[in-house]
Amino acid sequence: MTKYTRYQEIFLWEKEVPLSTAAETKSSGHFMPGNDGIERLTDVDRPSITFYPVSGKGPHPAVLVAPGGGYQFLAWNHEGCDIAGFFNAIGFSAFVLKYRVPDCRKMAHADAVRALRLIRAEAAGFNVDPARLGMLGFSAGAHLTATAASSVDAQPYAPQDEIDRFCGKPDFTALIYPAYLTENPLALKDEFKIDDSTPPAFLLQAENDPIQVENALAYFYAMKQAGRPAELHCYADGGHGYGLLRTGNAVSGWGNLAARWFREMAHLQ
Repeated sequence: MTKYTRYQEIFLWEKEVPLSTAAETKSSGHFMPGNDGIERLTDVDRPSITFYPVSGKGPHPAVLVAPGGGYQFLAWNHEGCDIAGFFNAIGFSAFVLKYRVPDCRKMAHADAVRALRLIRAEAAGFNVDPARLGMLGFSAGAHLTATAASSVDAQPYAPQDEIDRFCGKPDFTALIYPAYLTENPLALKDEFKIDDSTPPAFLLQAENDPIQVENALAYFYAMKQAGRPAELHCYADGGHGYGLLRTGNAVSGWGNLAARWFREMAHLQ
């Protein structure tokens, strides 16, 4: 059994990376220049997860975190590493997903499914409970989370090894200011199928989000129609892309709501 260590980066595939269009898989990404304090990681064609273990005996519940960035980059700190620390504080081990960008939605889907399978396959080495594995995403990462949970394409790549025998669907999900879920109010895109196998969902969005609150509403409505558990929080003000940053808007307190919900899903007291 491999014993994994804090902040260790684990690549999702040791050999060939499925669906890759790169001549050779070589880049773990680089940060784009900027002066707003947000770390934007792009040009990723070697996907991975970074491990943030929680303290204690375990096995622990865990969550896979998918940063946003419009499938052009990954908002690595405020929607990734900072979120992993937040989950450690409420009793979860966390993994930050470095999925392929830019313009790689199908590849990102494969990366998310593989990451969930890898965590379950190596659960003992991570000291996590494979039956209490959630996923949370922001914006494009929320779309990716919904894709992992409810895509009509449940097998986005050809199985390669024993890891691909494990389940690639999260046990519970959180979609934080989701994007790309709908084109018409209250109607999900055809790429999604909500049924009795879709995991419970926590949804949060602001009414004045330029990405449009209808994304969260449509997913919630589809869950309701299918009789699946879902919790929806809509705020009048907040915009988009705030992560856990304290913006002065009421929506910036969403972490307290999510912490309660995640702990309930994981049966933590």
